[in-house]
Amino acid sequence: MSAITAEHDEHHLHNNNALSPAAQVRANRLGLWLFFISEIFLFIALLSARFYLWKDNGEIVRPNLDQTLGFLSTGVLLLSSYFMVRAETAIAHDNRQQFLNSLKIAFVLGLLFLIAVVGFEWGLFGIDIGGHEPLKLSDGAFGAVFYAMTGMHALHVVSGLIYILIVHRLGKKGEYSAEAHWPVEACALYWHYVDVVWVFFYPALYLIGSAVSAHG
Repeated sequence: MSAITAEHDEHHLHNNNALSPAAQVRANRLGLWLFFISEIFLFIALLSARFYLWKDNGEIVRPNLDQTLGFLSTGVLLLSSYFMVRAETAIAHDNRQQFLNSLKIAFVLGLLFLIAVVGFEWGLFGIDIGGHEPLKLSDGAFGAVFYAMTGMHALHVVSGLIYILIVHRLGKKGEYSAEAHWPVEACALYWHYVDVVWVFFYPALYLIGSAVSAHG
């Protein structure tokens, strides 16, 4: 009898200590934001290196990058963020088909952005766009900072694309509903975070400072 009572008390204590679904989501959300805050310092360090190292006689300069490619790729990434908003809104209203379609569009646009930066801006495709020779790691401070910034951001984009694929696959199985879709919210927050980082990186890389040749 005492064993049964002890087991009942332990089960009752476990139930009292367990977080409600709403409380669990709040805890998850807090953890995600703490992760974002910790990552911000990394990106601030990269931006600081850009403005410290990209100087010529005290004047802020930048490499002569392809402005059209930079502008279009930025627009594509921001558009993908819009469709991520649509996806999250759709699942919040139990519109599963619109949710899945919006996720697919967000993924494709994110992939196009990655191709633009890694494929064309890095010169991996070997295609010369607009007469702009791609930067190389051997191009001194220009190359080092450029690849550090775009490489770190590209790594986060790849992580986000993988996350979108996972969420889409689980969504097709009916794992999410209007009442329970925290993974979708987390995916959307992460994707918006990646976009916001690029909103700061884009002007730092493409717009601020006088354009100079990075190839000596």
